[in-house]
Amino acid sequence: MSLRGTDGYDEIDALPPLVRRAVAAARRHGFAYSCRPEQGRLLQVLAGGAQRSIGETGTGCGVGLAWLASGAADGVRLVSVERGLERARIAAGVFKGCDQVEILHADWRRIADRGPYDLLVLDGGGQGKNGDAAEPSQLLAPGGTVVIDDFTPAGTWPPLFGGAPDLARLHWLEHPELRAAEVRLAADLSAVVGTYTPAAG
Repeated sequence: MSLRGTDGYDEIDALPPLVRRAVAAARRHGFAYSCRPEQGRLLQVLAGGAQRSIGETGTGCGVGLAWLASGAADGVRLVSVERGLERARIAAGVFKGCDQVEILHADWRRIADRGPYDLLVLDGGGQGKNGDAAEPSQLLAPGGTVVIDDFTPAGTWPPLFGGAPDLARLHWLEHPELRAAEVRLAADLSAVVGTYTPAAG
């Protein structure tokens, strides 16, 4: 979820058809918090490495999921969880006819029901992102990738948030079962990308 993320598509014409459809749905319904294009391109690339399944929390109107589906190989299953009933309904309409995509209207924790995943994107306004939430060992296949988005690029170590150490970001960067790094996607946007390595600790 990105503040004014939907607005980021105003000047972009070259989009995958599914992404274009999801952005149009977000605009029609006044949903401003779509995945930004910079994040979407990262998700599209990472989706190409998934062999079996991809999970996402925080579907919104389906823009991030559309980037994932646009990069995924045939036969890869995609599951996304959205807690808002109307947004889940809108996203289901975007993906009508896409048999490999499943959208669940539920709390983000339901993502575990369909795991483990080769790629997991934790989104949706912080759900599943904090240290007391998602755990790689419960959600990822060995060697799987987790993406935690919508950070402001860090300029210090440790990274700071509100003048104090950013504990949510540090949870992922220093997680004993992840090999993780922060990836700068724009001057004001970064993501943490980690590979689940059970023997890392």
